[in-house]
Amino acid sequence: MNLKEIKELIELLVEKDVAEFEMERGDMKLHVKWGGVVATAPVVHVAAAAPVAIATAPAANVAADTAKAASVAAAEAADEANLHIVKSPIVGTFYGAASPGSPPFVKVGDTVKEGQVLCIIEAMKLMNEIEADAAGEIVKQFASNGNPVEYGMPLFGIRKS
Repeated sequence: MNLKEIKELIELLVEKDVAEFEMERGDMKLHVKWGGVVATAPVVHVAAAAPVAIATAPAANVAADTAKAASVAAAEAADEANLHIVKSPIVGTFYGAASPGSPPFVKVGDTVKEGQVLCIIEAMKLMNEIEADAAGEIVKQFASNGNPVEYGMPLFGIRKS
């Protein structure tokens, strides 16, 4: 199962309001749990050759939920201005440039084409290029370099041309 398939599966689970899901395919095991009042922190386990776990502490959840709510509010304000919002397709760390010394892929005021690389999101030591899904001018950057982003979190606001 590749990252795209996992993303599509999570989208379906969110759409269907599924609070917990577990799947095994060959040597890979996927366990997703979220939502509701839970005494423990939400945990996502993906096991392949070596088990990998991503967990968030409850105190960090409050801060993450607050940051996510602020980002969603900013995205809604941008939507009112008829902006196309490029959202994070995965959970990871946002990087605006290919390396620390490199210039950013894009900055506010740049004109982008559909398919142009906007940023990189690092997830489990994999660098995932995030491309523009609409052509236009970058008018807002919601994510900050080196900061974590969540699935569905707004990254850029594009005024379509």
